[in-house]
Amino acid sequence: MKNIKISILAIVLVVATAFKSDKPAYQLFTKEGKAVKFEKMLKALQDADIVFFGEQHNNPIGHWLQLEITQDLFDIKGQNLVLGAEMFESDNQLLIDEYFNADIKQSNFEQEARLWKNYKTDYKPLLEFAKEHKLQFVATNIPRRYAALVSSKGLEGLDSISSEAKKYMAPLPIEYDGDLSGYKNMMEMMKDMPHANENIPKAQAIKDATMARFILENWTEGKLFLHYNGSYHSDDFQGIVWYLLQENPNLKILTISSVEQKDISELEENNLNKGDFILAIPDNMTKTY
Repeated sequence: MKNIKISILAIVLVVATAFKSDKPAYQLFTKEGKAVKFEKMLKALQDADIVFFGEQHNNPIGHWLQLEITQDLFDIKGQNLVLGAEMFESDNQLLIDEYFNADIKQSNFEQEARLWKNYKTDYKPLLEFAKEHKLQFVATNIPRRYAALVSSKGLEGLDSISSEAKKYMAPLPIEYDGDLSGYKNMMEMMKDMPHANENIPKAQAIKDATMARFILENWTEGKLFLHYNGSYHSDDFQGIVWYLLQENPNLKILTISSVEQKDISELEENNLNKGDFILAIPDNMTKTY
């Protein structure tokens, strides 16, 4: 009996030491800063109309978790799951559809779709999952040439483009509230940059409004739309979320915000309330680019 007690004590000490020396790759929190398990978050997400996964674009943990959430939500929602992403521009929707329908080869799609440089490691798994399981995948972002036009000429610069071009963006004119903290903070962060001007947050706004448009056009009641975007587009329930709620205030929207911290055992005060759930990742995590 004494030997058994000693053995049990030894096991407890080994386990305790293992936990003490553990180096977790991430920690999930509620917006109030309470640690939460993945399963509890997933249970909440499955009942939403629209879920935003706000990422740090070059963080591998976030991209891995995006795929995990996508797979798990598919197991729950099946064909009622719709995917969409900032990383694909609206004028490339035809290419995505042709690729999914096997009308064009993968090589042609990847050559022509203006893919992000981390596509193969970070976004291809999501797109290929949708293709394999016959899920709708929506290219939600405004073509970058039009966002660049707003950056240089303001929202008024869009007045002169063709009606055909306007099909790829939010209906004009968009509502723009420069007092929203996301846009105000953007100006503050850029104040010392040589080319900073008030059109930069407006370019962000036309992206947000456009993504909201294509999310709404491809969501119907009973569906769950899972959208991948940079955290700044949905943090603090602004950006895309703000535009969605202007159109439909009854939508049930949940957001995940990704943050990096030196210590992820507790959520830092400045990261509270960024989203319904906050994914905290060590700030020394390796990057995908």
